[in-house]
Amino acid sequence: MPKLAANVSMLFPQLEFLDRFAAAARAGFRFVEYQFPYAWPAQEVARRAREAGVQAVLHNLPAGDLAGGERGIACLPGRESEFRDAVERAIEYAQAAACPSLNCLAGLAPQDREHFETLVETLVRNVRYAARRLGAAGLKLMIEPINTRSVPGFFLSGSRQAIEVLDAAGEDNAFLQYDIFHMQIMEGDLARSIERLLPRIGHMQLADVPGRHEPGSGEVNFGYLLAHIDAVGYAGWIGCEYNPKGDTVEGLKWARAYLS
Repeated sequence: MPKLAANVSMLFPQLEFLDRFAAAARAGFRFVEYQFPYAWPAQEVARRAREAGVQAVLHNLPAGDLAGGERGIACLPGRESEFRDAVERAIEYAQAAACPSLNCLAGLAPQDREHFETLVETLVRNVRYAARRLGAAGLKLMIEPINTRSVPGFFLSGSRQAIEVLDAAGEDNAFLQYDIFHMQIMEGDLARSIERLLPRIGHMQLADVPGRHEPGSGEVNFGYLLAHIDAVGYAGWIGCEYNPKGDTVEGLKWARAYLS
């Protein structure tokens, strides 16, 4: 049965971030993930998860100037020192919360994309560096393709490109983060894609398309898809990374069988 993790950066939006861990536990979740915990002390984030009785399973590396529109820096030449600092900070937060995996966002490509190969080489080097540092700390690294409709210009936008980066990096603790929302928009054919990529997938996330709301609100047949994911043997977590259409708990009717 799929192991669902509440994304407490997006679910329970009426609550302060640190109060969402307890809300997730009350809703039946045993696992949580979050995007960027860095506005709060690492030990406080870990304490709130521990007190709520939920296990953190994934969060992102710092991703540059989010307020200024950046969505990662891993592909950007000249930002390597900043990227390495981000890796160290992420490890600190992961170790505090006993969180086993971290996600690396590639970032936005310059509009002209004139130096495409340089961007690829920079991304590969940074993924290799991050994976080695995380491996030394007993952690796994994810890289996540993001759809270019929601995030125009995102450099890593397809599963094939992500696998090429992982192969070039050559680290056995680096995996694909397969987000159903992004992959439905960019590629479709979800069931076959997941089965084909299964050995490379280290983490999954879900949201319905097109609105990025809860399952049942859009075009994806999640009843079939979640059963298929279970049948092909995926044993990792699936993060519920969506914007609730209304009350988060009311919108979890689709998940009752997986949370009981």
